Amino acid sequence: MAEGAAEAPAESGGGGGGGNPGAGEPERGVTPIKSQYLTTKEQFHEFLEAKGREEPSQETKLDISGKLYLAPLTTCGNLPFRRICKRFGADVTCGEMAVCTNLLQGQTSEWALLKRHPCEDVFGVQLEGAFPDTMTKCAELLNRTIEVDFVDINVGCPIDLVYKKGGGCALMNRSAKFQQIVRGMNQVLDVPLTVKIRTGVQERVNLAHRLLPELRDWGAALVTLHGRSREQRYTKLADWQYIEQCVTAASPMPLFGNGDILSYEDANRAMKTGVAGIMIARGALLKPWLFTEIKEQRHWDISSSERLDILRDFTHYGLEHWGSDTQGVEKTRRFLLEWLSFLCRYVPVGLLERLPQRINERPPYYMGRDYLETLMASQKAADWIRISEMLLGPVPPTFVFLPKHKANAYK
Repeated sequence: MAEGAAEAPAESGGGGGGGNPGAGEPERGVTPIKSQYLTTKEQFHEFLEAKGREEPSQETKLDISGKLYLAPLTTCGNLPFRRICKRFGADVTCGEMAVCTNLLQGQTSEWALLKRHPCEDVFGVQLEGAFPDTMTKCAELLNRTIEVDFVDINVGCPIDLVYKKGGGCALMNRSAKFQQIVRGMNQVLDVPLTVKIRTGVQERVNLAHRLLPELRDWGAALVTLHGRSREQRYTKLADWQYIEQCVTAASPMPLFGNGDILSYEDANRAMKTGVAGIMIARGALLKPWLFTEIKEQRHWDISSSERLDILRDFTHYGLEHWGSDTQGVEKTRRFLLEWLSFLCRYVPVGLLERLPQRINERPPYYMGRDYLETLMASQKAADWIRISEMLLGPVPPTFVFLPKHKANAYK
């Protein structure tokens, strides 16, 4: 009987863990497992020991090709706004630019920029800094403390405050420091490292095509190129012809393109350059439903009441994120007003003589199809405040608002 008992499990297809039951134990069968997965005890333990000795694998690939990427947007790219964009079809989101020295000093307001909402399924954070030691230390800290899918280095910020300290765009001219930052951060991160750059610093001196092969060799998993120089700001259209040249220079590293996308036609044209995907910045601020338009290949003649519903959802998300006390309400209002200073530039599809609206065109004064549509077209801060009062109640008596950016002030 003892002999038969030992053989029975093998016949039932369980060669991996059978054997004689111990003295006094009841006889047991073996769980049936498909033959291709079966192994011996020795092979099982050898495999685990060998794997344990291996270096932890660094996941340096970021597979977001063909995805719609919402740009990291200072001030306006806050968590409630990103939730709105996710709802309309943004695939990839990124936190607002965070300054590495502020993070290392433990500034609560800076750490708040790295917060991720559960709906952000592919999410990264963007760091700005000018020095390899602080950027590497910061990357190491983030690697231990937050859950993200990638970390991005800001090499596109044009503002003087950042540029004069050697950060943002200035790194494009500081090749040795730039290399040390990329290599250093890449070494300490367990997630892919990406970089956002411009065409260059000066208007007619393109640097990106020279930097891209180097970035690939230094270990960047993906680069996004904004088709403008620092000097240019928004005075001219983004140079998609140059972005197309840069796709070849970057290959096989994926290159995303960024600049002037406000319609599905713009997106289709951009994809024809060979980029791996597109990043959308101002276009999302003017109309967050742009992601839906691109995915559904249509123009959406969205009504003023639908647009007000989007703003209402933003205020709900804002109160949830910043708090519903007086301070939270006013913080939500300020961020809503910053966003309204962009939203007023959207011209409803049904009013256009020629489709699509172009991002560099200045909207004339026009009457909407109803009072709300006309109010939403106003470029006066007093009217933006009026819209905020519809959603958040009256402003305090001493309330003043000036938008941070100058992009809405036409010269």
